[in-house]
Amino acid sequence: MATFLFSYRMSKDYVPGRPDAVAAWSEWFKELGASLADPGNPVFERATVGHCGEDTVLGGYSLVTADDLDAALALAKGCPALQAGAGLEVGVITDLGLRRDGAPS
Repeated sequence: MATFLFSYRMSKDYVPGRPDAVAAWSEWFKELGASLADPGNPVFERATVGHCGEDTVLGGYSLVTADDLDAALALAKGCPALQAGAGLEVGVITDLGLRRDGAPS
């Protein structure tokens, strides 16, 4: 069985963490049942480096630690893929404390 990353690309005016949104996501996670390997977490802060237009696709990911978003961006600017015209989307991971069934822990 394959595992898939769902990289949600929301509209620019989307505000994560609203109670109605959290309830809707929790309900969907319950509906996914055993298919949900990891509910993940929303991104509240983000920035991009390089080319991240509509003609790009997700090529992989890395988890990096840094003191803040600016420090993470400084690290991202050293990515060798940038010299090839690629881009990075950098987001701060936020733990909402949800269990695998979508309920609060």
